Amino acid sequence: MSAGRVASPGGDGYAQAMPDLGIELGPLALRNPVLSASGTYGHGLEMRQFTPPERLGGLVSKTVTPRPRPGNPAPRICETEAGLINSIGLENKGIDAYVRDVLPAMAAADTVVVTNIGGETPEEFALLAERLDAEAAVDALEVNLSCPNVDGGRLPFATDPAVAAHVITLVRRATKKPIFAKLSPNVGNIAAIARAVEGAGADGITAVNTLLGMSVDWRTGRPGVATVQGGYSGPAIKPVALRCAWECARSVSIPVVGCGGIASADDALEFLVAGCTAVQIGTACFADPALPGRIVQELEARLAAAGVERVRDLIGTIRDGRPESGARPRGHLERAAH
Repeated sequence: MSAGRVASPGGDGYAQAMPDLGIELGPLALRNPVLSASGTYGHGLEMRQFTPPERLGGLVSKTVTPRPRPGNPAPRICETEAGLINSIGLENKGIDAYVRDVLPAMAAADTVVVTNIGGETPEEFALLAERLDAEAAVDALEVNLSCPNVDGGRLPFATDPAVAAHVITLVRRATKKPIFAKLSPNVGNIAAIARAVEGAGADGITAVNTLLGMSVDWRTGRPGVATVQGGYSGPAIKPVALRCAWECARSVSIPVVGCGGIASADDALEFLVAGCTAVQIGTACFADPALPGRIVQELEARLAAAGVERVRDLIGTIRDGRPESGARPRGHLERAAH
């Protein structure tokens, strides 16, 4: 019996099997390429009534910091014409509460668990990584180099390749777990940042965090969020995020996780074709918390209709007219051919 087909009564005796959605994200094996995005799907299993964890490739926590953070003053969220501006300010209860209250339940989650970590200094990132290294419930760390709504939007760890590399170097020394560097789109040369964190030991890259944006009511003169500027996300940023992810994928040999404006299976497939190995669903979850699970189902349907047996066969297949300068697309297509 040929691969990808199963016996079925009626017709010609065969029916097309569902496509294989499994991917390898560095050292991690995921059942499908769809993950939640940090800050949009809770810390742990809060959204399980909408999408069971086992339906997703992975869950990414809200950013965890060394100490509790109250976040920024209100208003902290502002809806715009084509997206959302947030200035939450990394509000969370801190690493002690996360380990004590959240991780015990996550140990039973039948999916990959990624903890997003944030610090005010490179050493704080390393301390968090060291603290979580022994936690069996955590499969990987996402290093938040790029939150735009703290430090007045200065992005101290995201805009300089040397500084970003220094943070990843310290984190790499502190843990054996896979680490993913979450990069900012608010830079002039994201490929340089990507190469820097790869060289420092990152196992993968998340591209990208939110854009810096702002909103103002011209009648009152008041900005939409108390910090004036914040992180802009939603459908309007997808072309920017897609370009950033594509640049990263062509510049490094480690996997890239695409993030930014993804709200459908078609959006997700665009990022995969551009070179991403997986995607994260973020702002769209606020309006529809069941969306990540439904996107997984839609991926199966889209690939089956297109006659694609394995989702990984699409990764990096973009026809961009340029010679392949990055190992990411080339390596995936080679594996797909075997």
